[in-house]
Amino acid sequence: MSSSHQIVFISHGGGPLPLLNDPAHAALIKQLVHLPKRLRKPKAIIVVSAHWEAQDIRVTSAVKPELVYDYYGFPPESYNITYPCAGAPDLAESIVNALIKAGIQAGKESKRGLDHGVFVPLKLMYPNADIPVVQVSLSASLDPELHLKIGEALSNLPDEDLLIIGSGFSFHNMRAFFSPSTEQSDGLNYAFEQWLKSTLSAANDYSHIREQLNDWQHAPGARFCHPREEHLLPLLVCAGAAGRGTDDYEEITVLNKRAGFFGWL
Repeated sequence: MSSSHQIVFISHGGGPLPLLNDPAHAALIKQLVHLPKRLRKPKAIIVVSAHWEAQDIRVTSAVKPELVYDYYGFPPESYNITYPCAGAPDLAESIVNALIKAGIQAGKESKRGLDHGVFVPLKLMYPNADIPVVQVSLSASLDPELHLKIGEALSNLPDEDLLIIGSGFSFHNMRAFFSPSTEQSDGLNYAFEQWLKSTLSAANDYSHIREQLNDWQHAPGARFCHPREEHLLPLLVCAGAAGRGTDDYEEITVLNKRAGFFGWL
């Protein structure tokens, strides 16, 4: 059964660079600033970020979540960024219950703050910080099947007017980001992005999408684009939550690499 929630997967860029107006993130900045104009303003936002892994799925439950500056070597102003959004303890409880009902071990986390995969894009999308935010971790297992199931559990939340954001990167090879592009590297980047676009097409039924994403490692260019898959898994959560092919796809260039936005709007 497909979800009625609004769902988007974003490629969130490098650390705080989008908030520092880095030229290599110009297209990403523009995309995130304009994205809310295509959405209904949500009652609350759930973010699954690539930058939090836990043995059991954890869900932030603080009333006023702090921020985690989980990056290094950036200018001093990068560590003074604020995003004073409220949390949503009741929603966190609903998420944990939905996960447990689906057979997924989960619990609330009241101490951990929101990492840069959450506050950097949200500061561009919703700068007034006037929408409550809950973050959901990835599983440290990095199991694709489990992350599809996490999304499917989120689709059953009874709350209305939710926005589910998968915050990762459809390309995430750190060495390649900082190496000269070659015909081979560009070709592998293009091949995997096209595979994602084709796999998540609205023309495909969910059973096909699910099967393909569960076997993502065999896609063309897969392990070049994702030597480690934590930045891809939020997309699998989004696909599981949507239960259908995507309504919207947009390709942008970030750090000289193709990166995708997928929307179920």
